[in-house]
Amino acid sequence: MEYIVEKIGMSRTITVPSKPVTLLRVLEAKVCEVKEGTAIVAYNSGKKMNKSIEGQQKKYSLSSEYNRFVTMEVANTEAGDIDFAPLAEAKVIKSTFTTKGRGFSGAMKRWNFSGGPAAHGHRFGRRTGSIGNAEWPGRVMKGKKMPGQYGNTQNSVKNEIVSYDAENKIIAVIGSVSGANGTLGRVKVAK
Repeated sequence: MEYIVEKIGMSRTITVPSKPVTLLRVLEAKVCEVKEGTAIVAYNSGKKMNKSIEGQQKKYSLSSEYNRFVTMEVANTEAGDIDFAPLAEAKVIKSTFTTKGRGFSGAMKRWNFSGGPAAHGHRFGRRTGSIGNAEWPGRVMKGKKMPGQYGNTQNSVKNEIVSYDAENKIIAVIGSVSGANGTLGRVKVAK
């Protein structure tokens, strides 16, 4: 069973020793259609609507608060509100979020390279250094660690659930989850 969640932020437990926890809020969503185990689910992302979304809302007769659609696995067998019962019994969840994007980054930041010496007139600094080879194979190998786009990729992590507040629909999981506070992601019940 999958759910759409918003990352609230991090906190810690009050037990001794305390553990770092991430708080995730499960968003209200409606199942529009169920086909062979997967469902079309509508949720509110807080973004503006366009004409294609308005057409989908008319098709599934939804209110204007549901302005995004996604395909995912749900516990429901027919259209209606999402069933949150599996979350109450869950022990471990797999959360999928987009990592923070850091733009075009150098090799030291992106790949944790050490760089060159910082004294006596060198010209190495934070540069990558030599990337090619002499005679054979005479080209730069594929997958060479070089400067480039860093972050803004999907990352999945398994986390143990500490508590689930069914009234406010807030999950507290041990450890960290990728992405900035306020970003939307998916959570899948693993155990």
